[in-house]
Amino acid sequence: MGEKSLQKRKYILEKARGVFCQKGYRAVTMKEIVEACGISRGGLYLHFINTKDLFEAVLAQEHINAEAVLRNAKVQNASPGEMLLLYLNAQKKVILKKKDNLSTAIYEYMFDNKIRGKNNPVRRQFEASVAVLESLIAEGVAQEWMVCEDIAEAARNIAYTFEGLKISSCTIGVSAEVVDKEIAYIMGILGMVVK
Repeated sequence: MGEKSLQKRKYILEKARGVFCQKGYRAVTMKEIVEACGISRGGLYLHFINTKDLFEAVLAQEHINAEAVLRNAKVQNASPGEMLLLYLNAQKKVILKKKDNLSTAIYEYMFDNKIRGKNNPVRRQFEASVAVLESLIAEGVAQEWMVCEDIAEAARNIAYTFEGLKISSCTIGVSAEVVDKEIAYIMGILGMVVK
């Protein structure tokens, strides 16, 4: 794929993300994406075959963006504790966003497509988050910034906590104070204090 084609694909993903955030997954049509992008229907279909394909690409881009934040922190020689806090605060931003949030679309996608096993992009995203957390905690333990007896279990529990907070933000509402308390609790369990 050439540079111009990559830029167009990235543009489509940005615009599509906004439409999915606004309308969820179920209500979005390819026509609405065409209108949001200001491109021809054929131009859209060169990159994506349907809304499912497009939404899965949006999810993949979300994960790429999250990884870039951690890579940048690593380049700046952030400690494992600082990187974990950066990661948790990025999750907090997702939870607290009302308008620019894909959570509703993700859950609609999951219920509509009933994709099981390793082909499930949301499961892959969750497992990737667990892997990032494991890596951060393992590095923190190795450098004696953190204390943790079962790194894999701690990472999975943190990921489940934040997934639960995302659901709660869509259904009953969650305040910044509640998320901050969860972050402080997680950091405390790992032997770190949030200032």
